[in-house]
Formats: sequence, structure tokens, C-alpha cells
Amino acid sequence: MAETSQMSSAQRVLCRIGVFSVAALVVIVLVGAVLLGRFGADRPVVYQDDVDHFKYGSLGSEHEFGIPYWIWRALPELFSDKLPGDKHGWQSVGFVFEKGKQLPVGMSQRRYLGFDVVWLNCAFCHAGTVRESPQSEPKVYAAMPANTFDFRAFMRFLFAIGEDRRFTPQDILLQIDTIRKREGLRKLPLIDRLVLRFYGIYYMRERLLTLRDRLDFIKDEPEWGPGRVDTFNPLKAYFNFPIEKLPKEELIGTTDFPSIWYQGKREELKMNLHWDGNNVSLEERNRSAAMGTGITPPTGDRQSLKRVADWVRELPAPPYPFKIDKDLAAQGAPVYKKYCADCHGADGKDFRGEQVGKVVPIDGIGTDRHRLDSYTYNVAVNQNLIFAGYGEERFSHFRKTFGYANSPLDGIWLRGPYLHNGSVPTLRDLLEPSAKRPAKFYRGYDVYDQKKVGFVSDVKEEKGKSYFLYDTDEKSQPGNSNKGHESKRYGTELSAMEKDALVEYLKTF
Repeated sequence: MAETSQMSSAQRVLCRIGVFSVAALVVIVLVGAVLLGRFGADRPVVYQDDVDHFKYGSLGSEHEFGIPYWIWRALPELFSDKLPGDKHGWQSVGFVFEKGKQLPVGMSQRRYLGFDVVWLNCAFCHAGTVRESPQSEPKVYAAMPANTFDFRAFMRFLFAIGEDRRFTPQDILLQIDTIRKREGLRKLPLIDRLVLRFYGIYYMRERLLTLRDRLDFIKDEPEWGPGRVDTFNPLKAYFNFPIEKLPKEELIGTTDFPSIWYQGKREELKMNLHWDGNNVSLEERNRSAAMGTGITPPTGDRQSLKRVADWVRELPAPPYPFKIDKDLAAQGAPVYKKYCADCHGADGKDFRGEQVGKVVPIDGIGTDRHRLDSYTYNVAVNQNLIFAGYGEERFSHFRKTFGYANSPLDGIWLRGPYLHNGSVPTLRDLLEPSAKRPAKFYRGYDVYDQKKVGFVSDVKEEKGKSYFLYDTDEKSQPGNSNKGHESKRYGTELSAMEKDALVEYLKTF
């Protein structure tokens, strides 16, 4: 009897241990499932409207560069002293906010690694604003050059805060608490605070300082200013080129952000793409541009990228919204046909022309050659290795050229300042010899110049906001020259009346 009783006791102990083990396993599985659901999610914010998707939809750049949303909100308040100009939040570096939106145009959001993270998409380069007058509300135009966004000022701010002693979990979380309290929200959930406190914020600072060191060479370039970027020199850092050993003539490649309307017509006519015509593949151009937002071959959101690409294939340039003198424009039509159509297309919708999309040798066009020289044979070779291992996505069409490509002029009214480096403020100025073009002017102002076609360029400051002074002196500001695209061939010897008529006609494009 005693032995039987002892056996029963042992069995009961084992049974209890088994029950506890199963219960513990169930708890572990449930906790694991919760954590997996919490930190394993990868969901972008989805927009039904194509325009909203272009302006705010994710391309996958958050996977590599994403900043938790509440940290993004806290940064310009905590580090307002690091912002340029008027120090009014992210607007200080030229981001555009639409009414009712928490994020600026060109910023997307994705649920990733347990947080709502944000980063850039196509629209940070390809969406801008226009005002009819200083009193007017700005209107956002998708796919035009981002005329107010200062990419270098944005990077400078991020690098500066990474160096700042206030970039600590305590200070950042306190700023987040202040913002959420102001908006009637509770503190961040405990698990969010713990992850940010002991890992996330330290990791973000490390990434910022690493990126700062890789792009350190940019500090030696002339200022870009709003609406411009050095496209391919940062790519050399991506390829681990020894920047300090590269020839001096290839270290400056600053250009304007381009417009991207009607890409399908450019593809159909097999035009040379990019300013220097270094690729004829629209798909490669799109993937290359998407890498500029921060995607990598493994992290890009293919479905979203395709949606944007399909949309801009058929997207027409927006019509000129102001009054056009139809009689004067009619007088400009034959002038355009004689001097411009061969290189830039029959009109703003018909892109056919003998030289459209072809590369003009640098000695023929005579414009600033820095962007051309910055893109080298070695860059092209390395670029054609990107997406290796991804089948048909692998780049194969990049090449070194010898000049700049002729572009159709659809939406030309929205593409100022003009020339590839944005060195001429208006179309009317472009029709003058370089000696008569403005030697200095201001960029980043979005009030429209309806007479000269471009943006008003003589305003230094408005309501405390200062604008960027563009200096075309090629000795002190290499890469900024406003020379070229001049002579009888380019219309700079036309009469004043013919030039006015031509500019009026170009408003119809």
C-alpha cells in the first residue's frame, strides 16, 4: 500500500510538472506570436488614389533608412537650432505639407520592425509648388521638379543632430512625450519606449554618423541649394570608390531635379534618358532613381515601384494655369518650329524630331560640363552590376556619353530654373546670350513669373524665410556656369519681339 501511495505521489508530481510545462510552452508560443505579430509586420500605408500614392506611397526605402514616426516628429523641435533659415520645422529644409497631412509630400510610412517608420519616396525629388502671388496658397504639382526642397540642407541637419549631445534616449523620448501630451495622446506604449530606450535611438545615431562619414566629401562641394542634387558622386561612395583619390574634375555633378511626365512616350521613341543620356531603358532609369530614395535590390517594394512607373508612363504635363496671349503665342509657333522643334519635338505632346532624345556633344551645346565629367566609365561599369542576381532586373544599359541629351519640352513652364544645372532662372533669360543672363539670382521661391516663364528670382526673403542665392561664377562656384545653349542656332540672336512670342508659345506646352 505504501509503495502504491508513493507511486501515486510521484505520478502527481510528474503530472503537475507536465501541466506547468505545457502551460509555459503555451505562454511562450503566445508571447512569441504576439512579438512576431508586433515586430514581424511589414505593411505600407496604402493609398487608393494614384496621385496620393505617388506623393505618399512607400517604395520600400523605410527598410533601410526608416525613422520611427514619433522620432521624426520630435527631431525638428528638439534640434530646432540646427535647422536653417526660419527654423519652422521640416518646412525649413523645403518640405511641402498639404493641409490635413502629418507627413510632407515625398515622405511615406510603413509598419516595420514593430514601429511606424517613415522615409522618402519619388515625390521628394519630383513634386513642387506654385503660387500665383505671395498671398496665394501654394498648389502642389506631382512629377514636376521639387523646386523648394533642399536635399543637402536636409542631410546637413540629420548629420548635425547625430553629432549633438542631446541625441539621447532621454531627451528624444521626453520630446516625444511633450508632443503627444500637446496632442492629447498618452505616452508611447512601454514596449516601444523600452526598444527605443535601449536600442533604437542608439542604432539610429550610429547609422547617421556612418552615413555622414561616407558622404563627408560633399562638404567640399559648392552648395546645391533647393531643387538640385549631386546625383552620381554619392553613388561612388556606395561603390566604395576612394573619393579622395578621384580626379578633381569628376567631384562635382550638381544638377536640377528633372520632371518625369509622359515617360512612356520617351520609352516608345527610345530616347536617351538622364541629363547626359546615359541610359535608354526606362525601367532601369526608374529603378536607379528609386535607389536615390534609399531602396536596395533586396528591399524595394516591387509592386509599389511598378504602380508608380505605370502611372508616370501615361501622365501628361499639367497645362499652364495662367492667362496666355493667344495671338502672341501664334506668332511664336513658327519661331519654335524653325529654331527648336528639331531638338525638342514638334510641340508639347508630339515629341518627334530629328534630334529629340539624342546626345549633343559638349562642345556643341557649350553648357557646364561638370555633370558630364562626374559620370565616368567606371561608374557605368559598376552601375551595370547592380541588381546582379535579380534576373531581368539587372542593369545593363548604363554607358558613358559625350554630352547632354535633348529633351522634349512638355510642361516646360514648370521646369525652371533652366539648363541641366538650373543656372538660368527663366525661359526669357535663356534666350539671351550668357553675358546678359542673371549672374546671381535666388532659388527656392515658388511665386510664378508669368511674363518670363519660370519662378520669381529676385526675392531674397519672405516672412522670415530666406532663399538661396545662386551664383553662376564658374571660378568660385564650379558646376554653376550659365554659359551654353546660345548662338543663332539656339535663338539667342532673335529679336526681342520674336523671343517674347516664343516664350508665350512655350506656355502652351
